[in-house]
Amino acid sequence: YLGTSILTDSDSFQDVVVKIERPTYHKPFLGGFKNRITGVEFHNAGSQTIPKKRPDKGIQLFCRETQTVFEKNKPQQTRNTTSTQMTKIGLYVSNMTDKLISPGKYLTAEEYHKRRLEAVIVLQTYFRRWHAINVVQNLKEEKKLRLAWEAQEELQRKKEKEEKLRREHERKLNPKTKEDFELLYHALELWRQEETERINRTLTGAERKAAFCGLLEQEAQLIASIGRHKLNADEANQQKAILHFLDKCAQPKRWKAYDGKITEMDTQSTLRARELFEIYRSVSMNDIPKDERTDILLTLRHTVKEHECKLTREIVELIDREVDLMSREVKECNLEGLRKRICTLFLQYIKTPQFNPEVARILKVPPDPLNLYKNVNFCHSCENYLPSTEFPVPANSRTIGRCHLCCKLNNEAQRREAFLKYKLILENLRKSETDYQDDAKIVFLVQHQDLQYMIENIWGCQSALSACSDLYDLVMVRWDKQHEWSPWNTILLTKDEADAHLKLCNLQEAYEAAFIHRIKHKHIRAKTYFAQIPAMTSFLHKSDNQANAN
Repeated sequence: YLGTSILTDSDSFQDVVVKIERPTYHKPFLGGFKNRITGVEFHNAGSQTIPKKRPDKGIQLFCRETQTVFEKNKPQQTRNTTSTQMTKIGLYVSNMTDKLISPGKYLTAEEYHKRRLEAVIVLQTYFRRWHAINVVQNLKEEKKLRLAWEAQEELQRKKEKEEKLRREHERKLNPKTKEDFELLYHALELWRQEETERINRTLTGAERKAAFCGLLEQEAQLIASIGRHKLNADEANQQKAILHFLDKCAQPKRWKAYDGKITEMDTQSTLRARELFEIYRSVSMNDIPKDERTDILLTLRHTVKEHECKLTREIVELIDREVDLMSREVKECNLEGLRKRICTLFLQYIKTPQFNPEVARILKVPPDPLNLYKNVNFCHSCENYLPSTEFPVPANSRTIGRCHLCCKLNNEAQRREAFLKYKLILENLRKSETDYQDDAKIVFLVQHQDLQYMIENIWGCQSALSACSDLYDLVMVRWDKQHEWSPWNTILLTKDEADAHLKLCNLQEAYEAAFIHRIKHKHIRAKTYFAQIPAMTSFLHKSDNQANAN
């Protein structure tokens, strides 16, 4: 706004406010002239009022389609040119071939639509019949496939059961592992209980005492037979354990990179351990030609002579003795003792950290004596000081009890229980919890003794749904799969039932209220038992907080 004074008719001035609008665009040059004396420039100017804006009606009024005409010419002509002729004066047309057409019955619109409806109903009837035949045929095919699948599954389960029984029978006939001997002692205890019950039921007095004496002698003979099997199994497994130990020392260093790939790296220690492993495996081989045996012994002699000590001197002496005896054509059977001594001394050489540095991280007895004072506990049964890894620690234990060996001997002498089934259930449970990848912790605190208590005392050794009592077919899974497994968030089912249970989205709709109440009662019993365990206290509080939040 700009204030200015203008002259009126009465020779007086009046102040007027003038509104100046600044253009938002560059003013075009329309020409003009310049005063040469004063240098003032005068430009031509033009003005235009703002055009009236038409209101928007929401309809497109101007478009190319309405302003463009497309013309098309298309001739129309009948297929055949025909003509008719009638009788007239001067022309006769015969009517012998004419047909007399009389009008039929007139159909009203209601009658016409009624007839069409009846025809449609007939068509629908035939179509539905055809569709029903197809549906029934498909159902028959599905039923046939289902029955075939069920028969195949039943046959597969039968074969698996037979294979399982065959393996158990084979394991009892030729026991090799600790679990095999547990099954054997468990079978012995079942047999003893059956015989004891039979004697108490059928005999009395002196006959009963004599029968018990005979039973005791048979039991002692069976225990001695099991002991002989155990000695043979220990001897067979010793070489496997040695090779596994040496192979573990020779493994390269491994670590997982950020992209998930495994990187391996060999160090001087692992290469040295691998070289010694290969030499030991060659030395312990039997039935090889004398030339190869001589080369192996020379390689061994060259390896151990790198270090001078009493052990290496003894190994070199034994090697020279064997080479000398082989040159004298001594029989192979007479060299077995000498070769065993060479293998034993060379294994002692390998287990020495000065000669094989990689073995120091695997030996149970550390090279430094001061490390023996760390994580060492006293077994009150065998009265030995052992590392903490040699003691079973159930979740409900408050003190360190007996070591693994003493627990094993006590079980073989008294209760003779088989823990293989519970160990398999716990192993499958830990594997399934690892697959969830939600940082589950409780399942790794629970031991097979705790799982045995839950299965026997809380779940009754049977499936919660079908009451199946075959422990080999039972698994433990999460009751609510949204939370990690715990003794108060679990259910015991068969494998097929567990697969179906884990597919459920809403447990309240899938199960009846009585069944859910029964499962919750078992969870409360498990909470009561595990509430005594200090390690479980934090997890119990966490689950209670989650329940209150829900």
